[in-house]
Amino acid sequence: MYNNSNSRPTAFVKGQNAENWEEPFKIRPYTKKELALMYFPDSNPRTAVNHLMAWIYRCTPLLGQLETAGYEKNSKGFTPRQIRMIVEHLGEP
Repeated sequence: MYNNSNSRPTAFVKGQNAENWEEPFKIRPYTKKELALMYFPDSNPRTAVNHLMAWIYRCTPLLGQLETAGYEKNSKGFTPRQIRMIVEHLGEP
């Protein structure tokens, strides 16, 4: 779908109609909770984080790249570089 103001594609919130525009996904720092809720919007925050981290730990190439980029198990969030890696492996939320 195109936005008339600039003729660029615009993403929609899943399950909503064209009147409810959503900004395209942006590569920026995200907390684990913030990103997890984007992937699992109907989950409670702790469950969403657990699901996201399970996905990450099962994808060993992604986990290796994240660790090389400075990710540690106790990190509270992800850097823009790490977000790019996550999106490359898991797709946009």
